[in-house]
Amino acid sequence: MSGVWVFNKNGVMRLVENPYNQSAGDSSESSSSGGNQQQRMRRKILIHLPTSEVVSSYGSLEKILKNLGWERYYSGDNTDHLLQFHKRTSIDLISLPRDFSKFNSIHMYDIVVKNPNVFHVRDM
Repeated sequence: MSGVWVFNKNGVMRLVENPYNQSAGDSSESSSSGGNQQQRMRRKILIHLPTSEVVSSYGSLEKILKNLGWERYYSGDNTDHLLQFHKRTSIDLISLPRDFSKFNSIHMYDIVVKNPNVFHVRDM
């Protein structure tokens, strides 16, 4: 993953992934306007390589993961805000936000790393 660390006006630093054509001169200006920054960022998509399918919902992702041997993991505390998957043959755990709109590149890369040669993250 790549990106640029920027400071907000309140002094908090955060990572901005793949900013569009953002020069060093206007980075302080854009860090104060979150909306403009979101428009400059490229949206990522998760691709299932064997079928070239774009994963567009948790339903399709869960179906693919089940075919790969992943099972839903129900832990008592996190069922309200997390979907979790585990494999019996490993100690890996995939944790995803229950709300698909909060599914981002960090979660996508987690899936890619734990399923090599099956998924790929691309810019939209």
